[in-house]
Amino acid sequence: MSEVAAPRWIASQFGSGSKLNFSFIFKEYLKVQQENCHSYNRRQPYYASEERRLWTANTFLRTHILGQTILRMKLLTFPHSLMFNSLVRTCVTKAYPVLNGELKPIHQHVFESNLRNSMIQNKRYLELKKQALKGGGEKAILRHTQRNEKLLVRERLRLLLDKEEILELSPFAGLGMPYGDIPAAGCLTGIGKVSGVWSVFIANDATVKGGTVYPVTVKKQLRAQDIAMQNRLPCIYLVDSGGAFLPLQAEIFPDKNHGGRAFYNEAIMSAAGIPQVAVVCGSCTAGGAYIPTMADETVMVDKIGTIFLAGPPLVKAATGEDTNPEELGGATLHAKVSGCIDHFAATEEEAYKCARNVIATLNLELPPKMQTDFEEPLYAAEELNGLAPRDYTHTLNIKLILSRLTDGSKFLEFKALYGTTLVTGFAQIKGHLVGIVANNGELTHNASLKGSHFVQLCDQRGIPIIFLQNTRPNPTVAGTLHKAEDITNQLKAQGSMIASVACAIVPKITIVIGGCYGGESFAMCGRSFDPNFLFLWPNARIGLISPNYYSEVLESYREIQDKARLKVLEEMLEIETSAFHSSSRIWDDGVILPEDTRMVIGRCLNIFKQKTQFHSHPERQVILRM
Repeated sequence: MSEVAAPRWIASQFGSGSKLNFSFIFKEYLKVQQENCHSYNRRQPYYASEERRLWTANTFLRTHILGQTILRMKLLTFPHSLMFNSLVRTCVTKAYPVLNGELKPIHQHVFESNLRNSMIQNKRYLELKKQALKGGGEKAILRHTQRNEKLLVRERLRLLLDKEEILELSPFAGLGMPYGDIPAAGCLTGIGKVSGVWSVFIANDATVKGGTVYPVTVKKQLRAQDIAMQNRLPCIYLVDSGGAFLPLQAEIFPDKNHGGRAFYNEAIMSAAGIPQVAVVCGSCTAGGAYIPTMADETVMVDKIGTIFLAGPPLVKAATGEDTNPEELGGATLHAKVSGCIDHFAATEEEAYKCARNVIATLNLELPPKMQTDFEEPLYAAEELNGLAPRDYTHTLNIKLILSRLTDGSKFLEFKALYGTTLVTGFAQIKGHLVGIVANNGELTHNASLKGSHFVQLCDQRGIPIIFLQNTRPNPTVAGTLHKAEDITNQLKAQGSMIASVACAIVPKITIVIGGCYGGESFAMCGRSFDPNFLFLWPNARIGLISPNYYSEVLESYREIQDKARLKVLEEMLEIETSAFHSSSRIWDDGVILPEDTRMVIGRCLNIFKQKTQFHSHPERQVILRM
């Protein structure tokens, strides 16, 4: 069995030089499964015993046999009282059947191949994450903190947000762009709690090209505003920008979804009663000056914050007058003379404290605290790395993945014997009731009708839907008249499901766990169907077809090109269909590791709970300044 270097999540336990034997890892998984699930019976109702043993990410043990590092996991025991805190919760969760998520010896080859690929992709994930965290680099950071005496963007967010986990969006945006690397697209966006309220934040990182706005920066900011509007979340802007990158103005300024759209969105959100708060903590030049002046309330930091359309050099060139940034557009001027700001802050710390107080005045009816009495899955989340398909031919039964995501590995399947290439049903994730629609093969005629029916049920009952997408990588070719009729019926059924997904108004989360190819991806709530959130696993692929089938498609259309040209095109598709290429262009909301999927979904579901808590006003007017 071949060996490769361990990824960081294993290397942290065994050391960076560790080598892993995938065959041995798989057998260890099987051994512990047998110990944990020997009392499991699929045909009888499942009742938890007095104690249950679980694998956790932080309980690896080092075992050395004949000089080889072996992967083992310590088994933790949980008392009965911790698993079932209330009689009501017990009755609800026991009503759902438990999935059999055991790995079988027949899965070994596919599991090992997937795990090997996941290690490679996870390593790439960590490399890009490290690059994004560096921002503009050491020199830019020193200039920002020492010469300009400003806080770094992540330090600002720590002062603004509650001390809880945040959901950062598109952290790999801007990497590998035609005009160079723009780490995190020059701004951080995400969702965190401010004074107990889930809020979207858009924070410029002035260490990246001095806060210059690039086309990908505009796209990332607009996506954050879309999420704020779709989920009715307050939006907070931390503004520290030098304006647009003029050489690329044709990609920033003129079109509908270019720079001006952000200001349009501000007006629309204000009219819809979605609060917006701006903190001017640096330069706010040219078009960027509209962001704080259109916000509901604005805080500005003395000495470092400025708002003007053109700086002192342009004033000198136009009028011959000498001035400085503070006189032209500093905090004192805008607080006392122009009235463009509402709160004057002597320091950055004071500014973020003020912004938190503003959010506290929104008078929102907050949802109850997050549930904590849910069950954990019976199977290890780390095993998802071996279930993440390296390609469509290495796909195992989707229920193996579901058993590692749902509370107690429980799942109430809908139409279990009909259209089996699509799995639908109800489950709980982190205590939240959800509907799940998951690919388990080709989206056939029957599977499409089943999916359409189930999506409509969830929409009628107000249940959020989780789509686990892994669609077929090659188009269907009709070789005979009979085959053409079958394909036509299949397309009509898929059209029915597409319409149901498009018209469903409940929150939707799409996780691309494998392939996102062709028309079937539309029925599975791809990006163009406006899911509330869309995330990718590192192994995911996005494209019309897989690069592996490109030559076959050309042959079917009799468009065979020379082999050299074909090879170049296949290599280009291999790059452009990768998850990291997609995320750098913000075709999604971020790449997440498979073992973090349950956590991310749970966080999104918690955010949805706040959506309906805003006061309802039939008619609203945009808040206008003096």
